[in-house]
Amino acid sequence: MEHVTVVMYHYVRSIRTSRYPGIKGLEYENFLEQLKYIKKNYTPITIEHLVDSFKGGRDLPKNPLLLTFDDAYIDHFKYVYPALKKFGMQGSFYAPVKAVTEGKVLDVNKIHFILSSCNNIGELLKDFKVEYELLKKDYSVEEFDCLYKKIAFANRFDSADVIFFKRALQASLPEPMRKLITDRLFVKFIGMSEEAFSEELYMNKQHLQHLVNDGMHVGSHGYDHYWWNKLSEEELGYEIDKSVDFLKLIGATNQVLSACYPYGSWSDSVVKKLADKNFDIGFTTEVNLANPSTSKSLLIPRIDTNDLPKSEFSEKNSWHPDFVK
Repeated sequence: MEHVTVVMYHYVRSIRTSRYPGIKGLEYENFLEQLKYIKKNYTPITIEHLVDSFKGGRDLPKNPLLLTFDDAYIDHFKYVYPALKKFGMQGSFYAPVKAVTEGKVLDVNKIHFILSSCNNIGELLKDFKVEYELLKKDYSVEEFDCLYKKIAFANRFDSADVIFFKRALQASLPEPMRKLITDRLFVKFIGMSEEAFSEELYMNKQHLQHLVNDGMHVGSHGYDHYWWNKLSEEELGYEIDKSVDFLKLIGATNQVLSACYPYGSWSDSVVKKLADKNFDIGFTTEVNLANPSTSKSLLIPRIDTNDLPKSEFSEKNSWHPDFVK
């Protein structure tokens, strides 16, 4: 059985000329080059084809590839969707419902844009520490420097300082505390209303409905974009049910019901919940290729856009199925 390459995208825009040139994402011109590279070296498939392969044993073409886009950014409608149509490809888009329908900005996005608006991570961490110390007495948390030593470890994309800022405000601190700190830093560094920023950042219901009507796929990315593996069974059920209700509203559940775990936050109990609710397929943030013979349909790994070349004329790299045993 063929290995399947599933690619994960977030921000795709003309970054250098945008209001936030520091945001980490894929330049639109590089995205177009990447699509040309894909057409030369892979066979793009639809999510329906992938599900049929996992659940029905349908044969896959040589070097099959699926494109996924997380968080329902308006950039995906303005830039990605027209490009996919031009190249004859389907995209699978994962929408956090609250951001789309209620004018809210996901905390993860607030964090991204705070970081992109600050030229000095050291100064940002000083501001973070000030807010931390002001709130520490109200929460059961350790000393700031102890927390830093525990979670500040660089990865392949970010420095230790950036990882600390992200991890502390996305997961490590109590949710009410990290929300207060994130909101205060958002006001200081972004300086515009959350509702206005949300309208600029995300697609709305009509955009997503248009994608569905034109052959694209839209799947579940939760309602509040919480860490699913940290929710109670009742909370998880609410998150998923609210998301599926929205997908039904826009006609996105007629052929395939799919999920993309927020932050990659799966667990055995989360997978069981998705199975109980009749999800066909689920995507993680594990970096790997998938194989219908060995991979579980609700735990499909993906590679990042940065793992693919950004030029039509690039040689195949180590992530190409030709080099994967």
